[in-house]
Amino acid sequence: MTPLSETVCIAGVGYAVPAGIHANSEILKAFPHRTDEEIVRLTGVRERRRAADDESATSIAAIAVQHALDQAGMDIGLIDGIIMATLIPDQPVPAMASALARQLNIPRVLAFDLNAACSGWLYALEVGRALIRCGTARNLIVVTAELLSRITNPQDHDTAFLFGDGAGAAILTDAPGGHRLSRIGLTGDADQFESIQRPGGGARKPMPDPTGYDLDHFYLQMDGPSVFKHAILGFAEMIEETLRRENLTAEDIAWVVPHQANARILKAVSKRVGIPFEKFVMTIAKYGNTSAASVSMALGWAAEEGIFTPGDRIIFCSVGAGLTFAGGLLVW
Repeated sequence: MTPLSETVCIAGVGYAVPAGIHANSEILKAFPHRTDEEIVRLTGVRERRRAADDESATSIAAIAVQHALDQAGMDIGLIDGIIMATLIPDQPVPAMASALARQLNIPRVLAFDLNAACSGWLYALEVGRALIRCGTARNLIVVTAELLSRITNPQDHDTAFLFGDGAGAAILTDAPGGHRLSRIGLTGDADQFESIQRPGGGARKPMPDPTGYDLDHFYLQMDGPSVFKHAILGFAEMIEETLRRENLTAEDIAWVVPHQANARILKAVSKRVGIPFEKFVMTIAKYGNTSAASVSMALGWAAEEGIFTPGDRIIFCSVGAGLTFAGGLLVW
């Protein structure tokens, strides 16, 4: 396993979701030829949370951070940095991490955003681990918040049922003991760049054409069959590489906390890697796919439910737009 000297401590985790519950039945009004049973079978999603118009990603992130600080028993004044993973910040400039630093009343800390789509939180954890190991920081907030309802096309049956809103956070420290985070493997497959994308909203197409012909470019778009195939391969690769890197077997793993991409995908991954699906922490039925927030939310939910015991070996894994892949080990 990874030498203790290379690990860092996750001192506390937390998550937050908007109050608004959006059931499949609401979305199905636009798709009278489909049924709730079909959607659950294809995706595993029964409902998701939707942010109200007056809610922001920053405000929901702040709640998740406070839960993580409370669990860690740490005062906000000890924090010296914020890494925010998100694919849809409240505004492009400045970084959403800076907005969060101001809201948390810690304006003089390092703060930056990171976008690796659904793998974002795991990418951010590894960046945070590296910053702590090299001495740049001691106590970091690694947080993600996604309001995907703002960029989901309600008329697109390939994506309308998948996505939800939420936030998750962890306090990463150089303290001894605690939950030990090993190095997280990061990679990707840019040949699948178009599999999941939102072409509009960047420098190439900052605003829709006045005629509205390109509005679809400002919603998330997904090539379902391509994503299904490459996600199974990517998840399995990250789990298997983590096992090899840590000199473990599938039997050594107590839990898998995956990106909540799609229940069918994760069931196929379970069979491929030989880890029973009962060991996969699943929150997709309640919260849907929340992109970068989903791993942190699932971890926060599981911690609150008390399903982990000290010494449990937990594998994180994710596949996101790009494509981006991430996987690593946490010992509870």
